[in-house]
Amino acid sequence: MLRQAAVWAALVATLLIPVIAAAFSPYLAWREPIYILAGFAGIIGMCLLLLQPLLAGRWLPGLSPVNSRHWHRRCGLALVVSIVIHVIGLWITSPPDVVDALLFVSATPFSTWGVTAMWAGFAAAAMGVLRQRLSLRFRVWRLGHAGLASATMLGSLVHAMLIEGTMEVMTKTALCGLVLLASVRTLARLRVWEVHRR
Repeated sequence: MLRQAAVWAALVATLLIPVIAAAFSPYLAWREPIYILAGFAGIIGMCLLLLQPLLAGRWLPGLSPVNSRHWHRRCGLALVVSIVIHVIGLWITSPPDVVDALLFVSATPFSTWGVTAMWAGFAAAAMGVLRQRLSLRFRVWRLGHAGLASATMLGSLVHAMLIEGTMEVMTKTALCGLVLLASVRTLARLRVWEVHRR
């Protein structure tokens, strides 16, 4: 019981510290409220990217496999919402920059990585929602879903690391490292590359 509480406390701290650090960023002083909202939607999205592999791999104590799966779906939908808020907020503050990013003609490399991650995230979410209608064998579906989720994760990490903005550097780096570690360990645990039954 004590170990379970410690794990959850550590997870909550891991998720809150980057958000709190960003709230004290000097970059916020001259930003519009809608831009700040968009930025924090992106930060929350990064936090959700840590939760997703932890839930998919059933690493969190106290959650049954069924509950882990349900929360994985909910967090996936929340991630989509955070991406949409992030993009719409940026579009309101600077439409030309967002259009250039969506067309992959932006001069900033982080935009390309962000847009790639966005479309991969939408596709992964669509595969999750339409799983029953796709008529794919579970292992094939899981491989496709995991591949898109991995593209979302990698694109988001590069996107975040290339941006010099609201997120504090050390907490951002630590969060990105944990997202990568959790994702790799979950992929290895689930052995998603095995599409044929033994």
